Amino acid sequence: MMPALARLTVFLFLAAMGSALAQDPGTVEDKTLPPLEHPGSSTPARELFGRKTTPDPATPRSIGFYSRGCLAGAVALPINGATWQVMRLSRNRNWGHPKLVAFLERLADKAKKVGWNGLLVGDMSQPRGGPMLTGHTSHQVGLDADIWLTPMPDRKLSREEREFMSATMAVRDDRRDVDPNVWTHAHTELIRVAAEDPAVERIFVNAAIKKALCREAGSDRAWLAKVRPWRGHDYHFHIRIFCPPDSPQCEAQPPPESGEGCGHDLDPWFTDAMLHPPPPSTEPAKPGLGLTLAKLPPACRQVLMAP
Repeated sequence: MMPALARLTVFLFLAAMGSALAQDPGTVEDKTLPPLEHPGSSTPARELFGRKTTPDPATPRSIGFYSRGCLAGAVALPINGATWQVMRLSRNRNWGHPKLVAFLERLADKAKKVGWNGLLVGDMSQPRGGPMLTGHTSHQVGLDADIWLTPMPDRKLSREEREFMSATMAVRDDRRDVDPNVWTHAHTELIRVAAEDPAVERIFVNAAIKKALCREAGSDRAWLAKVRPWRGHDYHFHIRIFCPPDSPQCEAQPPPESGEGCGHDLDPWFTDAMLHPPPPSTEPAKPGLGLTLAKLPPACRQVLMAP
């Protein structure tokens, strides 16, 4: 079996490939991707799903695994709510299974009660899920959402602000702990109430944030098992909910490892190799690379081809 540190290195490499563009600025201009000239069996699925701007009209259901699937009957989280605002509107990624939208609305209400002013919601899924042209390798089945570690302001953000403002970096420059000038106990409480929701399967945070959560959790610590460290996630946390009962083709993720994941369990994340990895490649993806439609569940072809 591959040693734990080696497995972690591989996972980090794959994660970095998908998260490098997560906070890139958007655009206030409406842009339409040109049609593909010669789509075929080798066309990356991201090129196909990335061109769908509306959901299909089917009954909502998540199909496949979080990083290899699609989404039928998606619904949009409204871009403005009393306790949330959607960011990077130009990406058109505020779509999800109705269970995810209901969870986010519920979490936004709970956030107010623990001293968090409201949610700034980053990427959810595309209108039909599937692989994305940029950013994530997951978020494909409408059950994942990124929440910024920046409280919502007391006003409605302009389109320009939603596209260009940056989320607050919550991790210290040396990457070994949270930034004491940024991190507050309200951050801990927000992640706690999210993790305690029975719909939530996993929450991914930076290892330094996980360390802070372990330190601040107090005596009620059962929720920590759902919160797992992952590279990046230093300005947002990633929420993943369980496969809904109405989605029999949704593939569940294995349960997290037992225990809180605190103490020495975090040591591999603070080795020099993990703290200072080689920078990800800046070269554009080569044509023909990536998941093709044939590698997704068969039902995703119907989702893609629906009017």
